[in-house]
Amino acid sequence: MKKKIAIFGSTGSIGKSLIHIIKQDKINFEIVLLTTNKNYIELLKQAKLYNVKNLIITDKKSYEIVSKKKQKFKIFNNFNCLEKIFKKKVDYIMSAISGIDGLYPTYQSIKYTKRIAIANKESIICAWNILKRELVKNNTEFVPVDSEHFSIWSALSNDKDIKSIDKIFITASGGPFYNLPISKFPKIKIKDAIKHPNWKMGKKISIDSSTMMNKVFEIIEAKNIFNLPIQKLKILVHPKSYLHAILKYKNGLSHLVIHDTDMKIPIFNSIYDDKKYYKKIKKIDLNKLNKLNLEKPNLKKFPLIKILKNIPKKFTFYETILVSTNDTLVDLFLKNKINFISISKIFKLIINTKEFRKYRSKVPNKIDQIIKLNKLVQLKINSIYN
Repeated sequence: MKKKIAIFGSTGSIGKSLIHIIKQDKINFEIVLLTTNKNYIELLKQAKLYNVKNLIITDKKSYEIVSKKKQKFKIFNNFNCLEKIFKKKVDYIMSAISGIDGLYPTYQSIKYTKRIAIANKESIICAWNILKRELVKNNTEFVPVDSEHFSIWSALSNDKDIKSIDKIFITASGGPFYNLPISKFPKIKIKDAIKHPNWKMGKKISIDSSTMMNKVFEIIEAKNIFNLPIQKLKILVHPKSYLHAILKYKNGLSHLVIHDTDMKIPIFNSIYDDKKYYKKIKKIDLNKLNKLNLEKPNLKKFPLIKILKNIPKKFTFYETILVSTNDTLVDLFLKNKINFISISKIFKLIINTKEFRKYRSKVPNKIDQIIKLNKLVQLKINSIYN
C-alpha cells in the first residue's frame, strides 16, 4: 500500500529535496497535498507530475491568479481546509514552511498525520510546549529534520539514553567570516554574508549562519526536543560541516555522528522507517575525518552566542522575542537599513528593554499569542530603525 503524504512548503529547498527523493520511488508514495506561498508555477508543475489533487496557495494574489484558470486540482487559500482534505490520518507530513508563518500549519497538521517531520525551526523554538501537548494528544510521531537534531535523535534510541547524556556538542561551520579579522566586520557586505562555505541555503538562514545566531537557535531547539538543561548543550566550530553532533555519555563513551552536507540524508531517513530501503551514499571521507579541527567559537566575533546564558530554564515567550528580533534585524540588514555589526548590538538592546523583559516569565498557551507577540516586536523595531 502506498504511503500517503503531504508537503507543506513543497517549493522551498526542503520541499524540493523531498520531492526528489519521492521521484526515485514514486510507486510507494501518494502525495495528497502540496503547499506554497507565492511560487504557484513550481507548485503546479509538482502537482501535475505527481497527480496531486489538493493544493494550498497562501498568497492572496497568487491564489487568485491560479483560481481564475480552470484546474483539475482543488485549490485553497489557507490551512483551515485541512479537515476537508484529510478524511483520516495520512502517514507522513513534512512541515517545511519557513519562519513564523509555519507555526499555525505545523500545529494544525499534527492531528492529521501518523508522523510529522518538522523543518520549521520557529515551531520548535517558540511553540514546543504547545506542539508537544498536541503530539501526545494525537499519538503522532515527531522527527526533527535539521541535520544536527536529526543526528542526535537518530543516535538516541529511548529516554534512558537521554538520561545517560553528560553533554551534547552541536557543530557549526563558523560561517563565511570565522577567519575574517574582527577589524573588518564593520565593512561586511550583504553579498559576502549570504555566501555559506558549505551549504546551499536561502539568504535569511545564510545571514543567521554568518552571525552564528543559527547555532543559538539550534541549542534552544535541542533543549526543547531532548528535554535537556541548556548547560549540557555546547557549540563547537567544525569548518567542514562533516561532523554534526557529539554525544558524550556519563559512562565515558562518546558518539560522533557524521554525514555529508546534504539535507537529503535526514529528509530521506525521516520518511523511510523500513530498514530495507537505503539511500545511495558516498564513502566516509577520511580526509575530512582526519581534519575535524574542532574549537570553541569566538565570542568577540559572534557575541550573539552569549544570549544562551540568559535562556530561562522553563519554556517562555522569551524564545519568541529572540526569533522575532533576529528575523526583523536580518531583514533590515538585507534591505541595507543597518550594517552587519549592528545586528548584534541592536539585538542586545531590544531583548533587554523593559517592554520585552516581562515575557521571560510568561508561558505561551496558544499559537495566536506567539503570532501576536511576533508582530509587536517587528513593529517596535521597525518603528525605530526602518
